[in-house]
Amino acid sequence: MQANVGDTLLVHGRTVGQHDKIAEVVEVLGPQGNPPFRVRFEDGHEALMSPGPDTVVRHHEKT
Repeated sequence: MQANVGDTLLVHGRTVGQHDKIAEVVEVLGPQGNPPFRVRFEDGHEALMSPGPDTVVRHHEKT
């Protein structure tokens, strides 16, 4: 999984009733866009993340 700063990670809920979470990539710490990533969730919480198979990268469109 590769991402760039500004991309969005969509983390799907793992259990019934758990909502999906959206996080913005604020720093890429792995080589060549690979994890781990420093991310900021919608509530402002920041975390270090190595996404699993329940995560989808939404690439930021450059204008």
